[in-house]
Amino acid sequence: MTVTQPDARTDAWTGARAGGPEKPRADVRPGAPERIPPGDRRAELGAFLRTRRGRVTPQDVGLPPGSRRRTPGLRREEVAQLAGVGVTWYTWLEQGRPINASTQVLDAISRTLRLDQAEHEHLYRLADVPAVAETEGDRGLEPETRIILDQLGPLPAAVYNARYDLMAWNATYERLFPGTTTQPPATRNALWQLFTTRDCCNPVVNREEELPQMVATLRAGFGRHLGEPAWTEFVRRLSAASPDFARMWATHDVARPGSRMKIFQHCTVGLIRTVSTSLALSSPPEARMVVYTPLDEESRERIAWLRAHPDVPAVDHTH
Repeated sequence: MTVTQPDARTDAWTGARAGGPEKPRADVRPGAPERIPPGDRRAELGAFLRTRRGRVTPQDVGLPPGSRRRTPGLRREEVAQLAGVGVTWYTWLEQGRPINASTQVLDAISRTLRLDQAEHEHLYRLADVPAVAETEGDRGLEPETRIILDQLGPLPAAVYNARYDLMAWNATYERLFPGTTTQPPATRNALWQLFTTRDCCNPVVNREEELPQMVATLRAGFGRHLGEPAWTEFVRRLSAASPDFARMWATHDVARPGSRMKIFQHCTVGLIRTVSTSLALSSPPEARMVVYTPLDEESRERIAWLRAHPDVPAVDHTH
């Protein structure tokens, strides 16, 4: 039987010839889970993909059900089409052949098969790729950090990691930035919100000064996480979503977190002028607490008013 070669898209996604030898990987770091033997891992990966494919119906992904389907879920060619990969390449992946998958391909397959977070991590494990860590709220923060945030109540304060994922915040911060705190973990990120929100509804007024500085701070953090899928995927997604971010990212400017003037426009109370102060935390690594101190009495009064009126409806800036 003649086997059709994968189409050209496969190489662009994986960077490796389908059917070729697997690239050697570095030894596992101390404390990492025990490695699964390659043969067992590939067989397990194929079985996992087949079971996940079987539970997704055509209607779930917007395809016509058809009247003569023998497959209980999606067909292989449907998964390949929806994920944007070659049919033969995906077939070989399910068959347990020794091919390599990039993080982009795994994420596309994960979205197509509607995997939850645990299944997404399991897919990475079976594909022998370091897992992409999602934002985990305030897990990993010292209990005292939560107490300090609450005690800072008159002032907006939050904890970010080096990628600007929002990890924890106090009630005043939530009043000032409702469009960020209400986002799901995957987009509960200050940079993502600032670069994907329309200018008319963007909370930062002095964006020309602030956004390049934030991107430069992200670039400095990126240098400490080269090759980590979570960082690479975040930069890829945001570059695709925002030409402005892509342009600033291409400058390769770097900066450290520091105190800066930030001017915000709130939909209810108007302009709020603050100075942001960044304080490094001992745990988790690279986390920092940012406190926003009002610059003038008018800004202080407006922050106090927001804190005293928790029931003020927030404008939805996502549409």
